Amino acid sequence: MLNSGDILETIKMIDEENLDIRTITMGINLLDCAGEDIDRVCRKIYDKITKTAEKLVLTGHELSREYGIPIINQRIAVTPIAEVAAACESADYAKIARALDRAAESIGVNFIGGYSALVHKGETRSDKRLLDSIPEALSTTSRVCSSVNVATTRAGINMDSIAKMGQIIKNLSIITKDRDSFGCAKLVVFANAPEDNPFMAGAFHGSGEPESVINVGISGPGVVRAALSKAGDCDLTAVSEIIKRTAFKITRIGQLIAGEASDRLGVPFGIVDLSLAPTPAVGDSVAHILEEMGLESVGAYGTTAALALLNDAVKKGGVMASSHVGGLSGAFIPVSEDSGMIDAARTGVLKMEKLEAMTAVCSVGLDMIAIPGETPADVISAIIADEIAIGVVNNKTTAVRVIPVHGKTVGDEVSYGGLWGTAPVMPINMSSPARFISRGGRIPAPIHSQKN
Repeated sequence: MLNSGDILETIKMIDEENLDIRTITMGINLLDCAGEDIDRVCRKIYDKITKTAEKLVLTGHELSREYGIPIINQRIAVTPIAEVAAACESADYAKIARALDRAAESIGVNFIGGYSALVHKGETRSDKRLLDSIPEALSTTSRVCSSVNVATTRAGINMDSIAKMGQIIKNLSIITKDRDSFGCAKLVVFANAPEDNPFMAGAFHGSGEPESVINVGISGPGVVRAALSKAGDCDLTAVSEIIKRTAFKITRIGQLIAGEASDRLGVPFGIVDLSLAPTPAVGDSVAHILEEMGLESVGAYGTTAALALLNDAVKKGGVMASSHVGGLSGAFIPVSEDSGMIDAARTGVLKMEKLEAMTAVCSVGLDMIAIPGETPADVISAIIADEIAIGVVNNKTTAVRVIPVHGKTVGDEVSYGGLWGTAPVMPINMSSPARFISRGGRIPAPIHSQKN
């Protein structure tokens, strides 16, 4: 039961502290669209998505209006297309990407995820086709997002696929150079990818999911920062308690919206993703939370410890507020989408090496980082391999979404607008890992993966 104080506090969170529901994402199973004729598969995919999700956007707008809570995006996640298209005789999988794009445009969602493959132990014929088609698929569509899972803690790391992903990202950078290589912003490479993630670009509808499902991703970095600012110079145990209580309140709002959306759409409620998702707006930054704890700037020594505290407290508070927590859940640290991260990268306080250290304790990984366009494919692969190794060894989800911006170098900036934000091109170590990457094969799973 909400009392008047709770209601007034929620209003303040929305009006002054940038609280919002970042996304309502509907997961849709497409396995029943499979077949040999790729054109028929495309028609079935379009028809199923537009029928299943026809009221998704309208429902989001209604809930936002009735509850006074901003709901920023409505999105769709589908079964990994490499699985859906496995029986197709044609290798022209980009046709399917364009069918997904038309369906997303028809119902009004901003992104559709699931142009994906799971290749952590190897690639099927369909996986190979999908990976080969990614540059064309993402360069000829506006709403389609792609993800590739190249490792799990139980399987180890597929270095052959990582080598391939470096070249794919490089090719996509060139193909979309007229948009500052924006195609790369819609592609993410995972270790231990969650099957119920509502956030793009990594969302897909996993094999253990129901026919369709509603997953909600919350936000609220500004709310957490405001609570810490009000508390003043308390010790770090008290800081943790404040974050937990604040995360509880934010998650309860997400739970409310998720339940209502589920009821109105007649689709099961899946999970609430607790992740603090920042935006480029001033006052909506994870970096500024860390600075409120006492850091002069994110990237300073102490940043990893502060982020570990934040991530843990967010999860502890959130799981008390919802019985169904999933996705990524924690704190995101995308450079271009966080005003504090952008400022720290511009001044050089935040470097790639520090970002990599931070990913050991955050929700995802190296996210939305612009790097020089001249970066070789093997260096991109090595960046991926390092980050993926952190996820595998620590039994957590990690990911890489880097943008080698064609024609840009360190000191330049790119602006993608909206939630994508502005990315300063960051310096990276260009020392060659080519011989290591070219070895291929699989890095075996760590010994602690053997738990049966």
